[in-house]
Amino acid sequence: MEPGMKKSLKLTACAIGAALAMLVGNLQAQQVPIPQTVAEVPGPTLGPMTKAYVQMMARVAYVWGWPLVYVYNQRTGLTRVPETGLLAGVMPISPMNQLGMLTGYVNPGETFIDIPNQDVVYGLGYLSLAQEPVVMQVPDFGDRFWTFPVYDGRTDEISELGLQYGTKPGFYMVVGPNWKGTTPAGIAGVVRSSTDFAVAMPRIFMNDTAEDRAALQPALSQILVYPLSQFDGKMKTKDWSKLPTFPVPKEKVRPKYSNRQPPWVDPATFFDELPIVMKQVPPMPGEEELYKWIGSMLDAAAKDPEVMKTLRETAFAADQELVAPMMQWRYNGQPAGNGWTSASNNAAFGTDYVHRMGAVKSFPYANRRNETVYLYTSNDSKLQPLVGKSTYEVTFPKGQLPPAKGFWSLTVYNPEHLFYPNALKRYALGTKNKTLKYSDDGSLTLYVGNKSPGKDKEANWLPAPAGNFSIWIRSYWPEQAMLDGTWKPPVVSVAK
Repeated sequence: MEPGMKKSLKLTACAIGAALAMLVGNLQAQQVPIPQTVAEVPGPTLGPMTKAYVQMMARVAYVWGWPLVYVYNQRTGLTRVPETGLLAGVMPISPMNQLGMLTGYVNPGETFIDIPNQDVVYGLGYLSLAQEPVVMQVPDFGDRFWTFPVYDGRTDEISELGLQYGTKPGFYMVVGPNWKGTTPAGIAGVVRSSTDFAVAMPRIFMNDTAEDRAALQPALSQILVYPLSQFDGKMKTKDWSKLPTFPVPKEKVRPKYSNRQPPWVDPATFFDELPIVMKQVPPMPGEEELYKWIGSMLDAAAKDPEVMKTLRETAFAADQELVAPMMQWRYNGQPAGNGWTSASNNAAFGTDYVHRMGAVKSFPYANRRNETVYLYTSNDSKLQPLVGKSTYEVTFPKGQLPPAKGFWSLTVYNPEHLFYPNALKRYALGTKNKTLKYSDDGSLTLYVGNKSPGKDKEANWLPAPAGNFSIWIRSYWPEQAMLDGTWKPPVVSVAK
């Protein structure tokens, strides 16, 4: 090859190399860094918002934030007392970081928390964990069924304390999400909350006899909650039969909203309270962008009265259109057979915001499904509404009672999801009742209606309102057949 040609080829190769280098450089320069973490994803920026956009955002925020505001307002309202007592003589309430216990079944006149049951003795306490942990005393219940659920600020259950978990008597500590202290000697276990406040609601099974109620009192007296600074390793006691009574505070007349008095969630003030709650309840993993999105709207409302006006108007509409319908049981879970419905994710809702809102609206502080399976219906198995003027038969074939290692029950509720006062003072039937009459074939038929099915059947009769009503089956410590759907709830039919 001629020297001149070699030189020309070298120049050409250099030019090609330089061009390729420039091309690669240009390709690299065109690449915008792709976010690898949530923190690297830009959030919304403030700017003018159309009314339609604000309305859409408000409806999303109302459904998502409704349970959080419910817990916040209820906790605030029920801890404004000087000592532990009974609200209106029926509901235990306490100052923060204390707990009150009943000594028997909940009073049937209770109207403060929906869907109570008369199988267990309830307790209730609200916990603030920002300053220090809280200690819970667990007595020795022997082989009696009990559970001590603790819920975070979203109503997700965060504890596994109870007979089914093999929990030993002793002292247990609830700590906040940022607690890094040392667990003191004598503490048997630690429950960590995802939020700086929590709700404790123990449930202790009791048979429907005076003898069992008396036998339970010594253990009940040892159920206590107090700040860690008061822990001395000694089991404290309290006589829960000597609690003072507090009257229901008088409330000013408020606009219409979906809840009864007191208004745990009031559309008129919801968007004033939501920013406070969002600072107290940190986002779950994956919720960071949702917080930014809703936060951008709240920031705009703080600067623009018209935006806040639209938020409030939309809150009232959303309350009636999105929240109120969740009192209908068919929307609160999944079909379970024979016209019944059951939720598959009690107290573990994650990002299932609709069912979380529905549960808190219609039956707050439910147990996780592995602890309790709830089945409910407001219609018979032909999907006709339950009406008390008819008498209904609920028949469990032999060997087909609700499969539970703890206990089971069937309860009647009025349309407001509360007990129906009746002359028998009977609100539920199940394991606790020792006088139920079984048929000759071993089956058990319960009768539900406003009028007696006859003296020979009254032991199995649950009185119901003359109008609409609903029925619930509870299976505490459910067996696998209940959990996997192998067991089907009973047919509900009009008595012949």
